[in-house]
Amino acid sequence: MRVFLCEFVTAGGLRGEPLPASLAREGRMMRDAMLVDLRDIPSVSVAMTVDDRLPAPDGVDARLIAAGDDPWTQWRAMAAAADVAWIVAPETDGALFSLATLCADAGARVLGPTPSAIALTTSKRETARRLAEARIATPETYPLGALPKGLVGPFVSKPDDGAGCDDTRLWEERPFALPGDHVVQPYVHGVAASLTVLGVGGGARLLAANRQHVTLDEGAFAFEGLAVGALTDEDGALAELADAVAAAIPGLDGLFGIDVVLTGDGPVVIEVNPRVTTAYVGLRRSLGVNPLRLLPPFADGSVAPPASTQTVEVRP
Repeated sequence: MRVFLCEFVTAGGLRGEPLPASLAREGRMMRDAMLVDLRDIPSVSVAMTVDDRLPAPDGVDARLIAAGDDPWTQWRAMAAAADVAWIVAPETDGALFSLATLCADAGARVLGPTPSAIALTTSKRETARRLAEARIATPETYPLGALPKGLVGPFVSKPDDGAGCDDTRLWEERPFALPGDHVVQPYVHGVAASLTVLGVGGGARLLAANRQHVTLDEGAFAFEGLAVGALTDEDGALAELADAVAAAIPGLDGLFGIDVVLTGDGPVVIEVNPRVTTAYVGLRRSLGVNPLRLLPPFADGSVAPPASTQTVEVRP
């Protein structure tokens, strides 16, 4: 089986602009963890592209993306030659949706959520609307001009299609001006967490509940890593939430993430990440099994989905 592995940043998605060291470091961590797990599957060969400003992994079919090259052309060719495409990209500017659609159109089986699920969850507003319709706790999400006059702060602003903590800010009072693509939510007090979820056939299995390390500096949020498997789900509320989210948003197949805040009244969903997240870097050590052994087409029924058993710190 030939697998096209594409982590957007390291694969040349930013070749036409400066490559931030932090993004490159986090991207390499994710790509390399995914590559290790693919190599553990018999009869799998891996192909990828690599930004020529970064070292290429050994032992794979790696094509360098140089200045002036079009990575999307290379990605289409590699997807067309592959049986399976395993992709990671930011939702921002439709990058993840475009990459998933490209790979599917090229004939590869995309290992992850469907393009329709990606399209919905790319928008914070549409995600909040769908979750609210399913009676899942989530903050109201508004464009600035629609923020109710009687609503008091603090508030959080972020791009509607943002990824991670990108341009996410805290406001004690109502913000006066924001870029047109930003949305505003009431700030939710509690513990920042994320869920790593396996979606198969419309159902969901919680694999790990993770404590996120999020800092706040002069109103700007920053993601500093997470502790994979650090949180327990003794009452089953987090597993029920993962199931409810998968039922509310058809097409959340494979591995995906849910960002939540744990409050005294229960978990509140902040956003859904329709892709592998940074938690994957520590997932195998936390579970004690190769996560790919749980995913079609690699699953053979010999490995049951475990609950995470060990806490693993991941610091990008």
